[in-house]
Amino acid sequence: MGSLHYGGSDSPIRIEDRALAHLKVAIATKLRRNESFTLSWRHSDGDENGRSTIWLHPSIPLRFTFDDPEAPQLNLKWIEQLMMSANSSGGISLVDEMLETLETPETPETPQN
Repeated sequence: MGSLHYGGSDSPIRIEDRALAHLKVAIATKLRRNESFTLSWRHSDGDENGRSTIWLHPSIPLRFTFDDPEAPQLNLKWIEQLMMSANSSGGISLVDEMLETLETPETPETPQN
């Protein structure tokens, strides 16, 4: 479980390492462009029920920490989905990972003689 340290808050936002790695890419891209936006997420199990939103701005200190020392392989579809939400009026919504599915082409059945 990783942490997002936001501003001067003493309590970090706990986010699973894999999700945080993808979120980091989307957030860094927006902040590098000097863009402000919101980040919203549902509270995880064990926390009080509900959801939270924070305002992210390039001038607010932000730090990502990960429990796993190895960076995961990134899923570009998930990053694209996070970036699409980042560019919407609602800001980034931390959504579940979009998994790649292998589709097998349908083959017509051949009649048996």
